[in-house]
Amino acid sequence: MGRSRQIPRSGLRASLTGWGKTRLGAALCIATALRGGTAWWVAPSYKTAAAGWRIIRWLARQIDGVEIRLGDRMVTMPGGGWVQVRSADDPDSLRGEGLDLVVLDECAFMRESAWTESLRPSLSDREGKALFISTPKGRNWFFYRWQAGNLGEDEWASWNFPTGDNPYINPAEIEKAKAGLPDRIFRQEYLAEFIDDAGGVFRGVVQAMTATEQTKAIAEHGYIFGVDWGKSADFTVITVVDAKLRAVVAMDRFNQIDYSLQRARLGVLYEQFQPEQIIAESNSMGEPIIEQLRQDGLPVVPFLTTNASKTQAIEALALAIERQDISLIPDETLIAELQAYEAKRLPSGLLRYTAPEGMHDDCVMSLALAWQAIARPQPRYIAFL
Repeated sequence: MGRSRQIPRSGLRASLTGWGKTRLGAALCIATALRGGTAWWVAPSYKTAAAGWRIIRWLARQIDGVEIRLGDRMVTMPGGGWVQVRSADDPDSLRGEGLDLVVLDECAFMRESAWTESLRPSLSDREGKALFISTPKGRNWFFYRWQAGNLGEDEWASWNFPTGDNPYINPAEIEKAKAGLPDRIFRQEYLAEFIDDAGGVFRGVVQAMTATEQTKAIAEHGYIFGVDWGKSADFTVITVVDAKLRAVVAMDRFNQIDYSLQRARLGVLYEQFQPEQIIAESNSMGEPIIEQLRQDGLPVVPFLTTNASKTQAIEALALAIERQDISLIPDETLIAELQAYEAKRLPSGLLRYTAPEGMHDDCVMSLALAWQAIARPQPRYIAFL
């Protein structure tokens, strides 16, 4: 965008009709206008915007001196602040206005360009705020923005509220919906869950979160480490898997430290768990680190990541999670990476497994490397005849 200002703090909500998200957004728009600010209520279409516009008008009528222009779908306060309802069916029509607040209603059903190319720039001059409210719709761009808050990215925050959190909705009505709707639809519309798309790589991630963290080795349990290296933008992740329980029991994730400290962090975990094998990526900077670790006496097995070897590792891990052959600790970053992971078809017809643009897959790869040693154990002794 050619600007140096930070992204506005944005509350990202995954919700549904019935929780009260529309009332929340309308109240924030009115409050902004009362302070002399400018706000837009943006929906995928004017038809979708009708519910928000109705609540905005209802709130505005309780304020002395307010002007309501039905044709423009606009409310102007006595102090000069205003709220206007707009449609995102043509993202280019949203350009140019300086705003203090934008509420994107049912944004999962909008084109991403409405936010990135039109609405986001309109907030820069005033360092405005944004509230994204929507029923989930698979793992589209809204899901990735929601994940930004979960992963702790600066100035983003995320919430998730199912219909049952609304005290004014009869729980019996929710139970009727559960009985009469397909599970996938109920979970999305009433539980506000981002359901796996058809192209989702890892299924059953939440169900696999049954492992308990360990701080030291348990006698007679073997351990495997998976290590995916990183330094600046990417993260180094060390995943510890209990081979007997077939469970992730510890993770260490860090970045922006030099290689000597990375080896030291690995050494700390090594002393705690005394792993039988450490499966570490050997690409690029991995090879010299592995060489040093071997000189230190650590049982490191190199893993050369190619599209073919990565495909094999990812597919083995995906099958293990789907069959519940592996247990996961409820680590938010690990879960987020697994749920967002994608498979893209290359022009050659082969699949390429990767994280979505702007996200990381270091936890996924670290876990996949560790699982390789459990699913396909490396021989300890090789005899040549």
